[in-house]
Parts: sequence; C-alpha cells; structure tokens
Amino acid sequence: MHLGALISRLENEADAMRALEALGDLALFAEVQEVGAQHDEAPGEYLANAAQRFAAAASDDDWLTLMGAMERTDDPASVAIDKMLRWALVKDRAEATEPPAQSHCGCGSRGGGCGGHA
Repeated sequence: MHLGALISRLENEADAMRALEALGDLALFAEVQEVGAQHDEAPGEYLANAAQRFAAAASDDDWLTLMGAMERTDDPASVAIDKMLRWALVKDRAEATEPPAQSHCGCGSRGGGCGGHA
C-alpha cells in the first residue's frame, strides 16, 4: 500500500481504529486514549487526525525518518502508523506543557493595560 493511500484510508475513523488495534501496542493505545481525550477525540479519530497533521506539518527530517523506517521493515504500514502517532503525541504533549501566551500589544504593556490602542 502506498503511503498516500494509507493516510487516506486512515481518514475513516473505523479503519483508523482497526489499524491502531492491529499495532498491538497497549501502552501506545493507552497514550492515544489519554491524549485523544484531552482533545475530545476517540482513539481512531486521534489517529486519523494525527496522520493528516503529519502529512501537513511534518518536517523534512520527520519524513526522512519515516521513509527510512518504512524501507527497513516487512510491515511498512504499521511502521508508518506508529511513527505518525508518536510524532503527534510528542507534539501534543509539548503543546500541553507550554506556558500560556500572555496577551500584550507591541508597546510592551502586558494584559492589554496600555489603553493607548484602539
């Protein structure tokens, strides 16, 4: 199966859920459940969105790592799913630990308290 076809297939939440279960990695499944719940996503939905986000936002290095891993296995689809999921989990965990951005205008005042801008 081609990678583009795999990503398209994962758009179907039921197919994504079957693919996630087929990985057989209970720790990964639990992590997907946990992080997915933080985004109001069921595990299959989280995988579907993770694949789309990877396709749209992964760096060249991320793609190179993915393609290299897929070339070195007898099950490239499972490796691709695993890598895309782990990439998304790292991104989502990093976002969850970032401090909230402070609201301020370009003048340097914090919290919108300068009053000089309309």
